Order: sequence, then C-alpha cells, then structure tokens
Amino acid sequence: MNVAANPNDLSDVIAADKANVWHHLVQHAMFETVDPKIIVEGKGLRVWDATGREMIDAVSGGVWTVNVGYGRERIADAVRDQLVKMNYFAGASGSIPAALFAQKLISKMPGMSRVYYSNSGSEANEKAYKMIRQIAHKKYGGKKYKILFRERDYHGTTIAALASGGQPERAMQYGPFPEGFIQVPHCLEYRAQWDVEDYGRRAADAIEEVILREGPETVGGLVLEPITAGGGVIVPPEGYWPRVQEICEKYDILLHIDEVVCGMGRTGEWFGYQNFGVKPDIVTMAKGVASGYAAISCTVTTERVFDMFKDDASDPLGYFRDISTFGGCTAGPAAALENMKILEEENLLQNTKERGAQLMARLEKIKAKHEIVGDVRGMGLFQGLELVANRETKAPLDEKIVARVVAAVGARGVMIGMTNRSLPGLNNTLCLSPALIATAADIDAIADAVDAAIAEIAATL
Repeated sequence: MNVAANPNDLSDVIAADKANVWHHLVQHAMFETVDPKIIVEGKGLRVWDATGREMIDAVSGGVWTVNVGYGRERIADAVRDQLVKMNYFAGASGSIPAALFAQKLISKMPGMSRVYYSNSGSEANEKAYKMIRQIAHKKYGGKKYKILFRERDYHGTTIAALASGGQPERAMQYGPFPEGFIQVPHCLEYRAQWDVEDYGRRAADAIEEVILREGPETVGGLVLEPITAGGGVIVPPEGYWPRVQEICEKYDILLHIDEVVCGMGRTGEWFGYQNFGVKPDIVTMAKGVASGYAAISCTVTTERVFDMFKDDASDPLGYFRDISTFGGCTAGPAAALENMKILEEENLLQNTKERGAQLMARLEKIKAKHEIVGDVRGMGLFQGLELVANRETKAPLDEKIVARVVAAVGARGVMIGMTNRSLPGLNNTLCLSPALIATAADIDAIADAVDAAIAEIAATL
C-alpha cells in the first residue's frame, strides 16, 4: 500500500498537529523532541502511519473500538446516504435509523426494551446515574441515591464517571467529587483478598457487606463491568455473577452493567453479561456499537425502569428530563445498524470465540516460557497478561518495564495496550483486543511478537 512513502509529504500536517492539537492521555512535552504518531489509513486489521509504516492493530483503534476492522465502505456509505437525507434532529423527535437500530439492538438483548441515545460511554453512564438518582426521588423520597462501583473498574472521564471509577490515578487532581458513589472490592482472584475456596461468591458477598454498612435503604444502584477492562482484564470467578444478581434483587438495587468495552461481540457473545446468565436493569454501551465509524452510545433499560418515568400525572417533572445534543445525530445509529449486519453476516461472534481460544492457548504457552508472566486471563478477543517481577510473591513488574515490553512489541509491527496511569503499583497488565475479523494468521503474528518482546525485555532484567 502506497501511504505517505515520504514522511515529508505530511510535514505540514505534523507541524499543524504539534502546534494546535491537544492529544488525549499524552504528556506533550515529549513532542518537543519527537513527532506525534499520525495514523493516516487503515484496512482490515492493519494501519499505516505518516512514515508509511504498516502495523497490526491488536487494540482495535487503541481503545477497544474498531470491532469490524478498518475500511468498511458499506458503513461509510450508509452514513453518507443517511446524512444527505436527514443528518440531525433533536432527540425529542425520532428518526428512521434510530428506530431501526433500537429494534435490532433490543432483539439481541432479551429482557431489555428501551434505548436512550447519546454519544460517548461516559455520557451513557451519566444518563444511567441520573435515572437511578431520579428514581430515588420519585419512589424512595430521595433516600435510595447511592451508587456502588467496583475497585479497578472504569466508567468514564466526566466528573461523576470518575467518582464512580475504581482507578485512583485516573481521578487524581480532579476532585472534589459528588457524594454518593461507594466502592466495593475487586474480584481478581489472582490477587486474592480472601483465602477461601469459593472465591467468586466471597467476592460478591463483599458487595453485600458494603450495602449493609451503608444501609440498604440508601443504595439505589450497582454499576459493574462484565469483565473489568482497563483495570487489568479481570474475568469474575465462577459464582460471582449469580450471587451479585441475588444481592441486587434482595435489596431492590438496580443492576447497571457497563458494556462500553465488552459490548458488540468482544467476548464472543453480543454482550459480556450474556456469558454469565445475568439479567441487568440497565446496560450502557459505546465503542464497538458503530466500530468507531460514527459517535454513538446507548443507555438501554428494561421496561420496568422505563415505566418509572411514564404517566406520572401528579409530578409534572417526573419524566426523564435529560438531553444529549448529538444523541439526535443520525450518523450513529445508521453506522451501528450496518455494523450489526456485518457482525451477523460474517459470523464474527463465532470467529471471536475461535480466535479467542487460539489466542488464549498461545498466551498460556508464553506464560509457561517466561517467568515474568504471572497470569493470563480474558475471554474472546479481549485478553491480558499480568507481568510480575517475581512469580512467587506476585510482585508487579514496574510500569516502565511493562512499557518497554509494549514498545518492543511495537518494534515488531504490532500495536498492543497496557494498564497505565490507573492503579498505583499495579499498572502491569498487557492488553490484547484485536478486531473481531482477526484470522488465525493474525493471532499467530500478534502472539509471536508478544513472545519475542517479552523474551527480549526479560533478558535485560
């Protein structure tokens, strides 16, 4: 592929970027000596930068987003056609793609019935929190307003989302935060907090202990990722989710599952929670909903939750008084509808299961070869390797050394991720999440690069 074979061809773009763009999650002092990475083209699982270098993208756009891969003309065409016909109208009115995508989405989510549109995962979660808080006022005299969240989980970058996030380094320097968000313990058995046989159930029991401490009459919601993503790729142990469901039903607590990362096939099911037989009240999603071809997020609820905001003649302010300006843009649902068709037509959920099994087998072999790999975990095409300085003590490998591993993988033509600036002393997990179109050859290429990079860095320790 002939993409910017001469880096000078884009010198004006690089200069404009350095002078005017404020990048996400980057310390810009580095750009005084190096140029920012400019990604100029993508096709399938591969991207090309401004120097013409080709890379396998094993993190789906850097943040678990491009589920169906790059260069999907049919999605771009669907968006273009819709925007020409009707690009936008405020969400108080409907649109054809919004109605059709909601119908299609709900068909994959038994027990759910309503879709509220906005345009980012943070915003989708904010909507859910507002629903829980408003229900507290409408039904419980304002008392049942507290929202529980889990240590190591992440729910977004806005102030309330940070208040409900279990990653301390993400929240540092942004307080004070709104009250009423209460943390419960994580469920990572590799770093066990209890010496018990049935660890999953014990980790869920810890949630009940927090509820009893706070007072069940004050707790209105519990927000959890089905599989913790940026906090270390943590699959809850067996027995965890049934017990969580039981606790929520016992104390009349709305169960809110954040599918921003796991949603749209990432784990081999349409949604991560569907691997565990759980029945949520609220599900939020973004990222893979349209595979990054347009901005869209959804807050999906049961009819029971929806009905709490309907037909309350005694309260003129009783409906959900919320708006998302760009929740009215038709590009998102148009892209999302085409994205779902691709997932179905190309049988990408089954491919995710098969390639995920292949990836897990390769990672287990890497763990057996290299002492600095302490744990391998994940599901589908969403997997991680926790790196340690000492396998016996499980002392975490220093974050800077983990970053060297990521760089060494990159030097071999593969882009992977890692936990970073999230968990003090525990930013030591490599993250792999290639697009759901990955082939067997792609998985082998990714695993080969990781294997060789770990060997290279381990040899220097």
